[in-house]
Amino acid sequence: MLQEGLDAPNFMLRCTSGRYHSLMEFFGKKIVLYFYPKDETSGCVTEANGFKEDYVSIRKKNAVIIGVSPDGVQSHIIFKEKYKLPFMLLSDYNFEASKKYDAVKKFLGFNTKKIKRMTYIIDEKGKIMKIFPDVNASGHSKEILSLL
Repeated sequence: MLQEGLDAPNFMLRCTSGRYHSLMEFFGKKIVLYFYPKDETSGCVTEANGFKEDYVSIRKKNAVIIGVSPDGVQSHIIFKEKYKLPFMLLSDYNFEASKKYDAVKKFLGFNTKKIKRMTYIIDEKGKIMKIFPDVNASGHSKEILSLL
């Protein structure tokens, strides 16, 4: 289990630009790493729009926002363009990063996995500052902004 104060696990995931990104690229800034279940669902739209609304204020706090879900890059492109999201969305189709961040929800009796809605704030040196294990999509970005 990850805990606050520990090193944040690195990963390499594909972005809407088609390029792969690792967490380490963003060291030197605070990182708001948020996991969400699926593009175009009501909670995920609410959460993403909240981050869009607070994007400039969060950037002023020397922080980047990175959204991660199991949807493919093409789905992320459509989602990002439709809602004019100014931050990066990464595709974790094989749950690589989600497993490292304890963000996988398994359903008993089924071979089905989903990403849990949760957020990590990571400091400039790659240490986990804060974990939000059970996120309420509405107002979450304000909660993050006040902590930064």
